[in-house]
Amino acid sequence: MIEGTRIFATNGSQSIIRNRLNSAEKSYMLLKKKSDTLLIQFKEVLFELFEKKSSLTEVMGEASFSLAEVNYITGNINHLILESVNKATIKTLKRKEIIMGVNIETYEYYEEGLDPFLYTGLARGRQQVMKVKNNYRKALKLLIKLASLQSSFIILEEHLKATNCRVNALRYIIIPRLHSILTYIVSELDEREREEIYRLKKARTRKNMMPKIIRKLSPIQYINVVIDDTDQDLLF
Repeated sequence: MIEGTRIFATNGSQSIIRNRLNSAEKSYMLLKKKSDTLLIQFKEVLFELFEKKSSLTEVMGEASFSLAEVNYITGNINHLILESVNKATIKTLKRKEIIMGVNIETYEYYEEGLDPFLYTGLARGRQQVMKVKNNYRKALKLLIKLASLQSSFIILEEHLKATNCRVNALRYIIIPRLHSILTYIVSELDEREREEIYRLKKARTRKNMMPKIIRKLSPIQYINVVIDDTDQDLLF
């Protein structure tokens, strides 16, 4: 029995440990492939997230500046906007994407219905109103994209850490331990086989020598040898 583990060196336990080792190695390869795929996707999301966040300040600045500009030219247009709004035409569309068994939620910019601000600013500042509308639409698209990337980033990071923990456990703990147990079982079985072969050879040698020994013995000595059953290695 190996120290710290209740494993006895038998042919049955050897077969069980060998099957466990094969399963662990296959699991390691599959999890390593999953980890590599998630890592590639994680890096892509991280790079895109960095780019979008870098441009966020500029986009929001343009939107705020265009709003200040239209308020300066046309006056306060808040009441016109509130009167034009009936229901939301800009919405987010949620989708699910599966990458190596990981469910990732993504969000997309979505518009439906007619533009409620189509005729806003006809009397004055039409061009500036369209500009501020387009700038805020651009900012909203960017914010939705950032939310989608941030959500994907968090999900991928959690699953990547969990997968890497499993990969490292298989690589550095489980597989080496199974290798050690299997090596122990094989060495014990080989040692038993060598002992058995040696015992059989010794018994065969003793058996072959018996006729020569008997011929040299007296009748009394012969009887003592025949009834002596203390020799464990003597086989007939």
